[in-house]
Amino acid sequence: MPVIILASDSAALRREVVATISRPEYQIIEVSSGPACVAAAKTHEAELVISDLQMSNMGGMAVTLELRLEASYDQMLATPVLLLLDRRADVLLARRSGAEGFVIKPLDPLRMRRAVAALLDGGTYEDTSFAPSPVLVAESLKGA
Repeated sequence: MPVIILASDSAALRREVVATISRPEYQIIEVSSGPACVAAAKTHEAELVISDLQMSNMGGMAVTLELRLEASYDQMLATPVLLLLDRRADVLLARRSGAEGFVIKPLDPLRMRRAVAALLDGGTYEDTSFAPSPVLVAESLKGA
């Protein structure tokens, strides 16, 4: 049974994520801070950490970096991280932290389920909803 640690200081966000990704085969452990997330990931040997980027005392980027550091010292298994981002500009932070995936709020249930499945299967997931729509010059001139 995959163990998923869900970290956010927002109870409403935790409820939304749990409602979106819950499955009988997942054990979801909710925590409300970054330090509690790192401790839970180590204690429960989590297969996935889902962390809100913005938390009061230790945000998702710091959680990801701490998990990477702990794994590099063989203090725990390497654990994939899915970051929940607040805005498009946070994509840079997600990539710099080494997170395996990110989803931008407001959360889309389909993207969340795809992201969780991809990371549990050993892959990565990048939410492309932030990307601007390409405008083809030739098509934009047709109407002129």
